[in-house]
Amino acid sequence: MFKRLSRWTTAVPLALALVAGLSGCGDDDPGPASGGSGKTLTVFAAASLTESFTELGRTFESAHPGVKLRFNFGSSATLAQQITQGAPADVFAAASPATMKTVTDASMATAPTTFVRNKLQIAVPADNPAKVDDLKDLADPKVKVALCAAQVPCGAAAAKALEAAGLKVKPVTLEQDVKATLTKVELGEVDAALVYKTDVFAAGNKVQGITFPEADKAINDYPITALSKASAADLAKQFVDLVLSAQGKSVMTKAGFETS
Repeated sequence: MFKRLSRWTTAVPLALALVAGLSGCGDDDPGPASGGSGKTLTVFAAASLTESFTELGRTFESAHPGVKLRFNFGSSATLAQQITQGAPADVFAAASPATMKTVTDASMATAPTTFVRNKLQIAVPADNPAKVDDLKDLADPKVKVALCAAQVPCGAAAAKALEAAGLKVKPVTLEQDVKATLTKVELGEVDAALVYKTDVFAAGNKVQGITFPEADKAINDYPITALSKASAADLAKQFVDLVLSAQGKSVMTKAGFETS
């Protein structure tokens, strides 16, 4: 079942019946603290947004007494599939336009707005045992590398960056979201991984982040939208407005994202 302000499991299609009782729409007043007492707002968001959206979620709940936020953080590709299969969600924030397009093409959302951008870094363990200092080092067969799977936005970005560098890398593992990829580094199971710089930042002193010029060739735009079948449409719009606000941009910038 859901957990308040926590990571939800990805087995949504098997659990739709358990969440069929989510509250419906309420008042149309879009004010920052309007209506919604006793309601639930369900936000599907890319794994790389975990820390920043959790912080914004606390702010949103504080401004909306009685409202509970439920987050489903994971691979944008998986989340998009869940939404198109009927998983109950009010807001979708994706790590790439391509994964958002899955939802808009299914007429589940219209006019998403890009709210941040993110780029890759090489993440290595704190002691950097393989002495990685450049992207070309990942092509060394002696260096154990973790990448996101190709269908995941961070995996697509990694492929672009490696292509721009003219490199072939054989990962020892392909993970389904950026957090799982970074965890392989944190646990010392791999020597390096290509992940977002925001995730390196969130990991603190558990890892080192190494910048590389080809990351500029693979910057991901993050779109957000209220979903067409949102059961809490008024709250969905207000949460999107918070993310797009100056306060939202401040939180995202603090987490390492780039905002316009």
